[in-house]
Amino acid sequence: MTEIQNKEVPKISLRGVRKAFGSKVVLDSIDLDVMPGESMVIIGGSGSGKSVTLKCILGLLEPDAGSIKIDGEETVGMSGKDRKRIMGKFGMLFQGAALFDSLPVWENVAFRLIATKKMSRKDAKEVAIEKLRRVGLEPEVAMLSPAELSGGMQKRVGLARAIADEPEIIFFDEPTTGLDPIMADVINDLIVECVKDLGATALSITHDMASVRKIADKCAMIYKGNIIWSGPRADIDHSGNDYVEQFIHGKAEGPIKMEILKA
Repeated sequence: MTEIQNKEVPKISLRGVRKAFGSKVVLDSIDLDVMPGESMVIIGGSGSGKSVTLKCILGLLEPDAGSIKIDGEETVGMSGKDRKRIMGKFGMLFQGAALFDSLPVWENVAFRLIATKKMSRKDAKEVAIEKLRRVGLEPEVAMLSPAELSGGMQKRVGLARAIADEPEIIFFDEPTTGLDPIMADVINDLIVECVKDLGATALSITHDMASVRKIADKCAMIYKGNIIWSGPRADIDHSGNDYVEQFIHGKAEGPIKMEILKA
């Protein structure tokens, strides 16, 4: 075999991804590879382009230019059955858990199994209870409504839903937002365990450095719509990049200038 044939195909690959809203360029030219079984965490400040990058990969936004490949297959411009097939590889933990208030917990977890996999409600409920157990919730929780749960429990239910279909790729959108430090660490541990158990590829976006240090294999930092640094988690503390240094240590002084509106 040639060297090219031996090269492993990235699970997610972005090249030259650009997205603007009117005159505001949010993504300038994003290049990023996430390899199979890898946990990649994208960091960056508010408005840096993290969420827009995620939405472009998910197909919720169409980039203005560039390539987004899943398992080597181009997805930009994809629609219909092909888009649905690609989406079938994905699981997602939303920032606010995004549970359906009108459904009990077990139906939230099993929603995709029933709606798209056409699994019987009985079987789907069994899967949901098992996934709830996997994230440390008792079977009794299955019959509760989301409104009866604490923020940490809602996040666990969201994680159970993300893994219910045993996806190949799991996306985590600010997974510890709104949680106290102890519960945030619990969620980070669960994310690591669940991703490992599934053998899944993970892509997370966060500004929480405790999450980065716990769940990342590799990190990438976005600043003004570009990836300005990427590398193994172990290298982030000696990146040699002034922007990364300022961000990870939360310093006001540095090359990143925050716009502060004065009265």
